[in-house]
Amino acid sequence: MNKIKKIIAGFLLSAMLLPSVSTIASAQGKIDTTVVNERWGQPTFVYGESLSESEVKETQRLLDIENPENVNSTSVTYKDLVNYIGGDPNGSSNMISSVIVQKENKGKGVDVVIKTPENITEVTKEQYRNASITAGVEDATLIVGAVRKVTGESALTGIYKAFEVNGEKLDKDRMEAAQEELEVVNEINQKNEGKDNYTSPQLDNAIVEVKNKLSEIKQENKEIPTKQEITQVINQAVENNNLQNIVTGDQINQLVIYFQQYVQTGAIDSEQVKQELSKLSKDLVGTASEIYDNAKQSGLVDQIVGFFRDLIDGFVNLIGGNNNGENTNTNQ
Repeated sequence: MNKIKKIIAGFLLSAMLLPSVSTIASAQGKIDTTVVNERWGQPTFVYGESLSESEVKETQRLLDIENPENVNSTSVTYKDLVNYIGGDPNGSSNMISSVIVQKENKGKGVDVVIKTPENITEVTKEQYRNASITAGVEDATLIVGAVRKVTGESALTGIYKAFEVNGEKLDKDRMEAAQEELEVVNEINQKNEGKDNYTSPQLDNAIVEVKNKLSEIKQENKEIPTKQEITQVINQAVENNNLQNIVTGDQINQLVIYFQQYVQTGAIDSEQVKQELSKLSKDLVGTASEIYDNAKQSGLVDQIVGFFRDLIDGFVNLIGGNNNGENTNTNQ
């Protein structure tokens, strides 16, 4: 009976705390388009070229763009994708996922919100953020969405387009590395999703650790880390995040190949990247504990637990009383 009481209490406590998480997320997941920010100018809305006119309007609604006239709007095309990260110029791609970008004050960092998580089926907000940092994005709010189910890769290209139309062209090598990072990390995440003791933030945090450590090695040795050093760093980061029994040897090799590309870019030397990664790492490990700690300090947790303990005790006593009554009648 005590076990049942604990299970019920835990479930009810989670139900009480989880809404506060979604409330926080929704409060942050909007760019004010009702007024023009004169310091930074208009936010930039970049929509996939494969969308119809009605789908563009629906995407604007999904991204909470209340006043389109206060937003700089442009499409992202397959030609843009080839221009930024390479590819077959004669090929094609369905560009559907879209993004609205707002520059922020220096030091604010990169913040990503996925407004339609049910339609961005593979790429997580942490993967967008990590890859954007690699590409050279800094101090910006990025809100991603799609009108129908898509993997989500084209939104990253849209982020690059948003910066270019505002006169901030990102480094091509870093954009190519960011795209490769997104694809590799996403593939590893997809293959391990659903396994016991695995969550995508573990992998995301491991990627951050690898980037930071490789930067330290480059700074100390004044040379680009070797393949052996990269491999050692990746294995250590995987172990630090309790993924050593989950991430396979082939997946380690994928990461080694990717990071051999990464260390050749300017991202490894960038002080801005270090600052952005520091913020990302803290966010990855701090959000859940912060919510719980704040609730505990305010006495909310104790109040909730006490309330449901009394409620459950009464419920259990009621059941116990009924059972005793039933047993008495049966024995007669």
